[in-house]
Amino acid sequence: MTDVAISTDMLEPIADVGGEAQPLLQVKGLTKHFPVRGELFSARKTVRAVDNVSFSVMKGETVGIVGESGCGKSTTARLLMHLMARDAGEIVYDGMQVGRSLSLRELRRGMQMVFQDSYASLNPRLTVEESIAFGPKVHGMADRAARALARELLGKVGLRPETFANRYPHEISGGQRQRVNIARALALSPRLVILDEAVSALDKSVEAQVLNLLADLKREFGLTYLFISHDLNVVRYISDRVLVMYLGEVVELGPVEQVWESPAHPYTRALLAAMPSSDPDNRTEVPSISGDPPNPIDPPPGCRFHTRCPFAEPLCAKDTPSLSDLDTMGHQAACYMAIPGSGHSRAPARARGENAA
Repeated sequence: MTDVAISTDMLEPIADVGGEAQPLLQVKGLTKHFPVRGELFSARKTVRAVDNVSFSVMKGETVGIVGESGCGKSTTARLLMHLMARDAGEIVYDGMQVGRSLSLRELRRGMQMVFQDSYASLNPRLTVEESIAFGPKVHGMADRAARALARELLGKVGLRPETFANRYPHEISGGQRQRVNIARALALSPRLVILDEAVSALDKSVEAQVLNLLADLKREFGLTYLFISHDLNVVRYISDRVLVMYLGEVVELGPVEQVWESPAHPYTRALLAAMPSSDPDNRTEVPSISGDPPNPIDPPPGCRFHTRCPFAEPLCAKDTPSLSDLDTMGHQAACYMAIPGSGHSRAPARARGENAA
């Protein structure tokens, strides 16, 4: 096999426009509602899967997204990749608005995604080498160079190219397939990789290997990750900041250690309390959250968590709290208990001299 230097033979990544101070990704007011077919003459209803979601991802960091199933995590990822059309909102990649100053083709070069189902993500008719080489060929790379790049990337993700290049997806294990999907994502030289439950289907020993691989690749290629998972231990291990979603909305955002040590939203506290413990004397005996999540077709008014929150007051059902800064470290929460002077009985007092909202 001819040696191929990754630094010269990979597609050139989209140039850094704004420097380190400019976020790589900015999401503003992202919204996606799915229409629901109702009965004849009944009012049209919609599932509010993602509702006015805003956040940013800085260059070189890993942002984790957590929440219960159905909270909108994966829908957010698909909206960012334009795998489905958004109803509203703005996506800005390194200062360039997608659809205006940045085309979808260029965005796909700069942002790639690794899905949860490693088998369904690969074409069963293509060999591993062909799957990885496909993207670079679509973007203009010669067949021979694309295949050589595919073999080099296989080595980068810990798979011997002479052993795995000509195998088909059904001939390798789930962990190996996920490594192939990671290599395929890297083939276009992206700067941002979205990992949607990328390790959740793997057993724990393989999961640890893939997480270490992702950390190594991030350092080597200067990547930025958006890591979606329901496993809080994994999110804490790999993330710099964490974003907590509930029923299509962002309820808390901040540095991962700060959120773990001082969660501001009761939903975040409940998620952390529900984490399994290896200490037999510290078993969870009381459910951390009571009741089922509300119907996303008809979410409750005000704070959407108030129907399950033990600290809910009339204010919580009346008005929707906005995501507010709690300190100067980037910790934010959408909870009246955390917002100074909000009117909730548990809210901290407003600082002296601070204007009323």
